[in-house]
Amino acid sequence: MTRVAVIGAGPSGLAQLRAFQSAAQKGADIPEVVCFEKQADWGGLWNYTWRTGLDEYGEPVHGSMYRYLWSNGPKECLEFADYSFEEHFGKPIGSYPPRAVLWDYIKGRVEKADVRKWVRFSTPVRMVRFDEESKTFTVTAHDRVNDVMYDEIFDYVVVASGHFSTPNVPYFEGVKTFGGRVLHAHDFRDALEFKDKDVLIVGRSYSAEDIGSQCWKYGAKSVTTSYRSKPMGFKWPERFEERPLLQKLVNKTAHFADGSTKEVDALILCTGYLHHFPFLPDDLRLKTANRLWADDLYKGVVYEPNPQLMYIGMQDQFYTFNMFDAQAWFARDVIMDRIKLPSKDEMKAHFATWRAREETLEDAEQMIWFQGDYVIELLEDTDYPKFDVEGTNQTFMEWEHHKAENIMGFRDNAYKSLMTGTMAPKHHTPWLEAMDDTLEVYLKN
Repeated sequence: MTRVAVIGAGPSGLAQLRAFQSAAQKGADIPEVVCFEKQADWGGLWNYTWRTGLDEYGEPVHGSMYRYLWSNGPKECLEFADYSFEEHFGKPIGSYPPRAVLWDYIKGRVEKADVRKWVRFSTPVRMVRFDEESKTFTVTAHDRVNDVMYDEIFDYVVVASGHFSTPNVPYFEGVKTFGGRVLHAHDFRDALEFKDKDVLIVGRSYSAEDIGSQCWKYGAKSVTTSYRSKPMGFKWPERFEERPLLQKLVNKTAHFADGSTKEVDALILCTGYLHHFPFLPDDLRLKTANRLWADDLYKGVVYEPNPQLMYIGMQDQFYTFNMFDAQAWFARDVIMDRIKLPSKDEMKAHFATWRAREETLEDAEQMIWFQGDYVIELLEDTDYPKFDVEGTNQTFMEWEHHKAENIMGFRDNAYKSLMTGTMAPKHHTPWLEAMDDTLEVYLKN
């Protein structure tokens, strides 16, 4: 029997498990699937941990999720095409759920699919090697509970370990002697830590925007974000400002590129993440920047140098859960020989066409339509339920406009499900006033 190793049981890995289970549900003979997950439960980043640095076994903590995180994009744009929010919760819910609600939704689909038996928890993968003669992979895994390492042979490997867990940490002059708190967004857990503090954030992307908003919401004295290229440009409230890039720190004084200074109590580096696969040798390891069209991947999934190796969810993302699904269904059908891969030259030509288009993209709206077109191409290849990608793109456009109108209130808007056609209700409490992010409070009528 063909054997498939899936590395990671977050949204990407769970999409792969669901893809195989869907085929089995329709009567197909599927490969043996084994999923290795380093955490004790599934959900990836959505499985919140209070820990930072190292976990109880000395493993690097995977999670970058923090308390009080709410979805920063409409749930309607990430809804599973085969499992709606209404099906899971038994009623329509607001468009911007907090982390606990989304984790419950992610788990609900795979619990219904009964694929937990395929997952080996608390079992990080240490190394993957490919044998050219036998055309098989040897996966070395480490059962941390019993502290046992072992090897198993697989015909295919799907890497679904994500790329938002290894921090990219720049150096700033004076940071060694800075008199306040220094951390990367990966280790940010609770905005209440920064109540009554002057917070400096380096970065201008989604984590800078959201962590800054969280700190402001939960009582920071002031929030200053520092940008390298250009400001985010939103209409920020009082006590929230943007300045050019931080140059150095002198005690607790931050010096910026425009010559201005500010006294700050905390420095939060929202400076992105690295694609990091310590369990893969050079010949199997994806090496790419965080971009919409990742290097060396045919259809954004199949590793061109070795087509028995797949990667799920490695792109920079507007689309998330349902894009991971489309990728997982594609990977499944390649593995099950339902999709015949073209020649290496044809794969490279396909890659070059999409890369050329990617390099013309100038703004978020063009990027959204680009990624939407990519999802459409994947949907054409498999039996994953077709959904309204153009409508999803339009919802993303509304989201962008709502953020431009009111960055602290955009989560108070509601959108129509592209899967069920139901209009989401407005949440019972405006986001700025909703201090409790638990599932129970969120789902109250």
